[in-house]
Amino acid sequence: MSSNKQSLVPSAREALNKFKMEAASEVGVNLKQGYNGDLTSRQAGSIGGQMVKKMCPIHTASFARADRTAMGHVSTVCYEAALID
Repeated sequence: MSSNKQSLVPSAREALNKFKMEAASEVGVNLKQGYNGDLTSRQAGSIGGQMVKKMCPIHTASFARADRTAMGHVSTVCYEAALID
């Protein structure tokens, strides 16, 4: 199986690098352009985790419904779901 490193969207690599730099600044990791081999695994993981957190947000839905156990009372129900492909 051969590897093709040519991207389908030329601007995608540039956009992902910008996104990575923004995620690094949000978690307090100093990234420099090019090779960042001096990063610890924890720092690199926190950058990747921040990127995933922004790309795959948790969706919530909440609504009020009549409480079935107490007449006239209203309960708030909240559901959380993550989109998983």
